[in-house]
Amino acid sequence: MEDSKFVVYSFISCILFLGVNGESPYRFFTLKVTHGDIYPLGVKQKGILINGQFPGPTIDAVTNDNLIIHVYNYLNVPFLISWNGVQQRRNSWQDGVLGTNCPIRPGKNFTYVLQVKDQIGTFFYFPSLLFHKAAGGYGSIRIWSRPKIPVPFPTPAGDFTVLAGDWYKRNHYVLRRYLENGHSLPFPDGLVINGRGWNGYTFTVDPGRTYRFRVSNVGISTSINFRIQSHKLKLIEVEGSHTLQNTYHSFDIHLGQSYSFLVTADQAPQDYYVVASSRFTPRVLTTTAILHYSNSRKGVSGPIPWAPTFQIAPSLMQARSIRWNLTASGPRPNPQGSYHYGMITPSRTIMLANSAPYINGKQRYAVNGVSYVPPDTPLKLADYFKIPGVFDLGSIPTRPPSGNNAYLQTSVMAADFREYVEIVFQNWENTVQSWHIDGYSFFVVGMDGGQWTPDGRRSYNLRDAVSRCTTQVYPRSWTAIYMALDNVGMWNIRSENWARQYLGQQFYLRVYSPANSWRDEYPIPKHALLCGRARGRRTRPL
Repeated sequence: MEDSKFVVYSFISCILFLGVNGESPYRFFTLKVTHGDIYPLGVKQKGILINGQFPGPTIDAVTNDNLIIHVYNYLNVPFLISWNGVQQRRNSWQDGVLGTNCPIRPGKNFTYVLQVKDQIGTFFYFPSLLFHKAAGGYGSIRIWSRPKIPVPFPTPAGDFTVLAGDWYKRNHYVLRRYLENGHSLPFPDGLVINGRGWNGYTFTVDPGRTYRFRVSNVGISTSINFRIQSHKLKLIEVEGSHTLQNTYHSFDIHLGQSYSFLVTADQAPQDYYVVASSRFTPRVLTTTAILHYSNSRKGVSGPIPWAPTFQIAPSLMQARSIRWNLTASGPRPNPQGSYHYGMITPSRTIMLANSAPYINGKQRYAVNGVSYVPPDTPLKLADYFKIPGVFDLGSIPTRPPSGNNAYLQTSVMAADFREYVEIVFQNWENTVQSWHIDGYSFFVVGMDGGQWTPDGRRSYNLRDAVSRCTTQVYPRSWTAIYMALDNVGMWNIRSENWARQYLGQQFYLRVYSPANSWRDEYPIPKHALLCGRARGRRTRPL
């Protein structure tokens, strides 16, 4: 089939799924990765296409579906693809980052086998290797509720994906060279919505009807504000959690974050601006798409609607207003609020502080004074085959050191299966940080300015904090989360600012169970790619 076609096969019958062995359905996808010319900001660039498209095709699934995703690498360099927000329950083998997977070599392919177990919501996939994310290669993931599970809003008339973020006119390998030579990235050249610049994309709506907009910040360096001229945004979902349905005129979306809004076409029939603008930047970048009423005879007009630019206070207040819908069912029939996260006492506190040190005369980024260096062998393979010398547990402290010294290390933190931990992200820099944890959702219980102390727990939301996988930390501030370590594996904790991630602001959390049981973790895939010091070893016979 042609590269531009998205292949979705469903060849196993419903009787086999449900009547014979009770398995959840299988969905089959083929992703063909190529280079191609793209023009996001009007300048010809060498982009990464998925099935001939930029952005790539949407992956649709239903809660508990099994996804068989064949990835063919037609680039001339190694490639990896990861699944932002998909929890990979018991299965970090499929996470698609360099700490868990060997890259797919040029001209080769790899099949990801994963399950969207107990998940709903809005996520995205992206290339995780060699700064490829700055060249595209990303696409939306939509996980729908099972038909018998009620959702807390009427079925929308349509479902729109908005993949927005900053963009550079320089090709990704030029940006990578900046970083590898020890420099910071320049300021972005603009913003894009669904791969296009100013007024380059149109969403068509019928008057009087309500639509779902799934908005993800897929950029690499800046927070954005999203809004639609003369229309209100009703928040309904955050990274797999149904929320209280607050209404906003504009909304801040930080790097790596995803939200769903309901938008009703209740204005006069004409065209309106759909706007994304940068937040907390020295110069405000803005781009627009078009909301087109199907009976409109008038184009966009008037000024672009105002939104905050550098102000932190309204963004912090907005973040605190996001609350879990306790009575709504999530992926399961029981209400989300039946899990009383705030009544569980954490077993320990982990504090993570970001920094921007110079090491050996070059710009690096660090967590607790450790700037991550990728090993020659994926950590997950080294752990499985017990290969010495690849990493050491405890190579990153659980609290920031007292001094300012920083060093290079393949940093891995040890944790036990079924621990319940408090993690505090402390940011002493003057920029907004955005943190993502693979394999998990966590409860954002608090955020405030200054230095975190135990007294900060007095302000925690222990009742209806939202559960999500990516959270921001404002300048010279802290954010606290609660997280149940119920997913065995090797999990990446990283900055969603891609320059910081590339130059060391990440590490891996090894969640360990001594049981060595399929109940806790799936075995190594028989078809797992082997590289580095794992090359030549055997996976398993069956």
